[in-house]
Amino acid sequence: MEESEEKERGIMGEEQDDGGKNLGHEKIQTFESEENCMEECTEEEEKEKGMETGKDAELEAEVKAELRPSDSDSQTSFIRGSDLFGYVGIEDVLDQMRRKTMKAGFEFNIMVVGQSGLGKSTLVNTLFKSKVSRKSCSSNYEEKITKTVKLHSISHVIEEKGVKMKLTVIDTPGFGDQINNENCWQPIMKFINDQYEAYLQEEININRKKRIPDSRVHCCIYFIPPTGHCLRPLDVEFMSRLSKVVNIVPVIAKADTLTLEERDSFKQTIREELRANGIDVYPQKEFDEDAEDRMINDKIREMIPFAVVGSDQEYQVNGKRILGRKTKWGTIEVENIAHCEFAYLRDLLIRTHMQNIKDITGSIHYETYRVRRLNESNPHLISQPPNHLDAQSKANGQLEEQPGALQANGVAPQHAALSHEM
Repeated sequence: MEESEEKERGIMGEEQDDGGKNLGHEKIQTFESEENCMEECTEEEEKEKGMETGKDAELEAEVKAELRPSDSDSQTSFIRGSDLFGYVGIEDVLDQMRRKTMKAGFEFNIMVVGQSGLGKSTLVNTLFKSKVSRKSCSSNYEEKITKTVKLHSISHVIEEKGVKMKLTVIDTPGFGDQINNENCWQPIMKFINDQYEAYLQEEININRKKRIPDSRVHCCIYFIPPTGHCLRPLDVEFMSRLSKVVNIVPVIAKADTLTLEERDSFKQTIREELRANGIDVYPQKEFDEDAEDRMINDKIREMIPFAVVGSDQEYQVNGKRILGRKTKWGTIEVENIAHCEFAYLRDLLIRTHMQNIKDITGSIHYETYRVRRLNESNPHLISQPPNHLDAQSKANGQLEEQPGALQANGVAPQHAALSHEM
């Protein structure tokens, strides 16, 4: 009996030992599986970080490739702001340009065209909140032309917050006032081209001025009578011809004579006629620089022509002094967009697009005139392609890099001969 009990105790002890070993083995396996999971998670995180780092490296490589010049000898490199050791001050160039512009000032030349009595001078006075119309100043330029069409040019220096602007207003009294208005746009076309010619002569002069006086017409505001029906043949002919040489901004004069429904219908009719006759007014769609400009200019093109009201008289409305026109039915506030679209015209010409208007005048309209005049003065150079001129110049030794020596279209004007021919 005692022997059998000892055997049973021994068997139970062995089973307990085996159970303990099994439990220990299971615990070890559990710890090992947890360690393996942690290792796998760590590896996955490292892979993800590696992929993100790789993407950043690829993106940076693409940016560097885009900014890297095509020349293999170029030493230009791409440096990110975070790679710099400290502040460089490149952005201060903008302050330098601003100080220089404020010191020198700038010019803006605007022409107003339309029949007498449409409020051209009043609108200009309202735009610049100054007495700049020809009635308040003596003109410094007057050109008498047949059929009583005259051109008056008046200049004023306007200063605001330290910024000086020489404003020149060209008025055209007598335009469209005759029974026979045939070719009445020719004096205006001649005046615009004369300003291009004067600028060209200064530009090609060997001893030219450091800063060439700019009398080129930057913008032409064309006043459409508020008939409420459609454009007249004179309106279509003028804008069709002049839009090729100057930036035209059409406006509906004295829009307070139209109801809101009549105004909207008239504006839509004018836009359709401009489109049907191929008249490209400012801002021209083909000169949009990027998608952002296109989006902004599309909104402006949808509003053209601007229905405006001009007034240089101040009135008290709700405790505020405003520019407006007082009638028996109330006061028309010039700068209230619910009454007229003068504010949109002012923003376009002064606050948002003035520099762009000047840039298009110089790089498009004047450049077109300049190329044509140089080609007319040097017809023997037109037959030679640019490649031929480059090869010939290189064969002679080196390519001249003086201003005007070789233009982008392959024209190489001889200054002395050109000045003599003009």
